This record gives sequence, structure tokens and C-alpha cells, in this order.
Amino acid sequence: MSTIQFIHSGWAYVVLLVLVLATLNALIKFFGNKEFDAKDFRISLFALITMHIQLLIGIILFFLKDYFSTIKEVGGMGEVMKNSELRNLIVEHPLTMIIAVTLVTMGYSKHKKKLVSKPKFKMLAIFYTLALILVLAKIPWNLWF
Repeated sequence: MSTIQFIHSGWAYVVLLVLVLATLNALIKFFGNKEFDAKDFRISLFALITMHIQLLIGIILFFLKDYFSTIKEVGGMGEVMKNSELRNLIVEHPLTMIIAVTLVTMGYSKHKKKLVSKPKFKMLAIFYTLALILVLAKIPWNLWF
């Protein structure tokens, strides 16, 4: 389990870097009225792929840590919700990251349906920015530094 935890924590740096890069790329090129090219497609795709890999690692880690036993040990979900640390680990972090991955997926999917550059960058900029905000809000910073 510590190996999976290490991979999840280490891969998070890659995910954050790529998501920031993809978001900034979309925002800069949207406001700069640039043309969408193959490099832009690859950057947004790589953000999508890294986020999905992180999600899969996180799901594996969630079940390996057996939070269901933890919930039972503390007296149920009512007690988990009263404890901010447990609530963050068991509810808030996983749910927020699932929403962030969903936003990236939606943005990527919607941008592919657009035929010209400006709307493509607009879709990526909106959805990737929202996802980045959620990711930054729910990274367990106390564990990172």
C-alpha cells in the first residue's frame, strides 16, 4: 500500500504541472486569438490522460486503505463528517477530484466538437480552469510540504 501511496503522491506533481500547463495554454491562446494546432491537442490530451491515471491510482488507494473499516471504527459517517481530517480524506478529497476529472473530460470532449480555434480554446479554458481550481483547493498541502 505504501508503494501505491507513493505513486499517487508523486504522480500528483505531474498531474498538477500538466493541468496548469494545459489551462494556461488554453487561456493564453483563447485571449490571444491563436490558431489551434496539434501541439494544443496533445497538451490537452496529456492533461486528460494524466488526470485519469491519477483517478485510477486514487481509487485503488481508497480501497486498499479500507476506509470502510475506518468509518465503522469511528462510529459511522456521522462521526466522519464531524472530524475534519477524516472528512477530507474519505469524502471531500475523493469527491472533489472526481468532479475535477469529470470537468477535464467534459472540456476535452466539448472542444473536439468545435470546428474553429476560438471555441475550442474557450471550452478547454473554462473546463480546465474550473478543474484546476478544484484540484488546488483539495490537494492535501500539509502532506506535500
